[in-house]
Amino acid sequence: MKIDPTVYHGRPAEKRSGQEDAIYDRLEALDIPFERVDHEHADTMEDCLLIEGTLGASICKNLFLCNRQQTDFYLLMLPGGKVFKTKYLSSQLGCARLSFAGPEQMDRLLHTVPGSVSALELLFDTEKQVRLLIDAELTDDEYISGHPGFSTSTVKLRREDLLRYVKSTGHEPTVITLRTDEGE
Repeated sequence: MKIDPTVYHGRPAEKRSGQEDAIYDRLEALDIPFERVDHEHADTMEDCLLIEGTLGASICKNLFLCNRQQTDFYLLMLPGGKVFKTKYLSSQLGCARLSFAGPEQMDRLLHTVPGSVSALELLFDTEKQVRLLIDAELTDDEYISGHPGFSTSTVKLRREDLLRYVKSTGHEPTVITLRTDEGE
């Protein structure tokens, strides 16, 4: 994967997709500073590790999940190296076993595609159908990074600024302690 080694401050000068421009518009309206790197499509954690080195901030995993009936949707943010076990999260939330939501639901609710989802896309969930879950380990990080619309750019935000952005979309994040093993 190719990464532009330049770290930019703020939005790109050229127009991007409507989704990406809308996210930059919201960040600017909230006066949230951010750094950005541009790169080829990055949809694996291995790709994200390369981006981390350039951006100087950890990139978390963002998983888009739903219940069996596909009536409840969750965006789970967790550290990139943390193993996720659906049965423990399902138990914590008191719901039927969770699974990965399909690309149709991701497009309909968050206007993005698999491999590109982040909390920044909550801007498009105007009916508040997606619940944001943040693993407690991420609350210790000063910065959180994510893709603004599609995984050809990555932005680095202060954790507090990302939370302010999320709240501006009408979503209230839920901090959870994600279990990875029976004994935790």
